[in-house]
Amino acid sequence: MQTAAILIDIGKYYLMAGGLVAALFLVIGIDQVEPSARGSHVFRPLLIPGICLIWPLVLYRWYVLEKHGEAGR
Repeated sequence: MQTAAILIDIGKYYLMAGGLVAALFLVIGIDQVEPSARGSHVFRPLLIPGICLIWPLVLYRWYVLEKHGEAGR
């Protein structure tokens, strides 16, 4: 029973971190990473579940594109 509780806690913290990354990315980063997303605010909430699941990849791509710009693509 203790193992299940630990796994649930790990999943909970993973999704909480994903929610934080999603909020920051959708407010600040998406315009910088994807220029065609500028001004399109209606579809952004649809991205939240996906970002919550793959937030480490989102952070990595955001970092690479901020550091290297268009050459990092």
